[in-house]
Amino acid sequence: MKKSLLVLALAAAIAPSFAMAEAGDIVVRLRATHVSPDVSSNLGAQTSAAYGAGIATALYGNTGAELQVDSNTIPEIDFSYYITKNIAAELILALGTRHDVNTSSAGAALTSRSLGSVNLLPPTLTGQWHFMPDQTFDPYVGAGLAYVRAMDNGLTAQTTVGPAPIRIDRNSFGTVLQAGFDVNLQDKWLVNFDVKKIFFGTDVELNTGDAFGTAAGFKKIDSLDIDPWVVSVGFGKKF
Repeated sequence: MKKSLLVLALAAAIAPSFAMAEAGDIVVRLRATHVSPDVSSNLGAQTSAAYGAGIATALYGNTGAELQVDSNTIPEIDFSYYITKNIAAELILALGTRHDVNTSSAGAALTSRSLGSVNLLPPTLTGQWHFMPDQTFDPYVGAGLAYVRAMDNGLTAQTTVGPAPIRIDRNSFGTVLQAGFDVNLQDKWLVNFDVKKIFFGTDVELNTGDAFGTAAGFKKIDSLDIDPWVVSVGFGKKF
């Protein structure tokens, strides 16, 4: 009997300590985040509406051209505050995510499909519902808002008659849907997997005045919906 009690005591002493989140807890996570834009563009048609079909055809080769935005992977840190053990608020902070921007086709006047790149800073705030906060596997869903700051918003269409500057909105706002899970480990550590869909867009404007001799000034050539999927994996710690 004494041996049995001793074994149980030793097992309890060396068993992992899994600390589940409670009201007032703060969780800090460090994650690798892949940002994959899900773009919707009407570049050719809106350029035709702004400048006439001749300019769109000369630039892109056809009036059905679209803008394309590439993917990128960045480091990201986020902070969660547990209002209750089921409800948490999460603030996601990331370094600027740089994306190359291209057209889907090149025309006689457009010498390169590449228009350059933009650097976007997307702080995001979500509210989360944790289904099983008292379990090792802790899934959640969330929703919130994102503010997207274009830290550099200038692009350029290189043409046979000179450069034509392009710009996007400096500031954009969007809604966010989120799902993910934490796997609670010992000593208040956890592993996290998270997926977000951010719905935001920006106006794209072109100035053809210098290159094509048209009226100077920027005109809107696209309502670009970027709507990225944001997939993250990393680790965190409760405090």
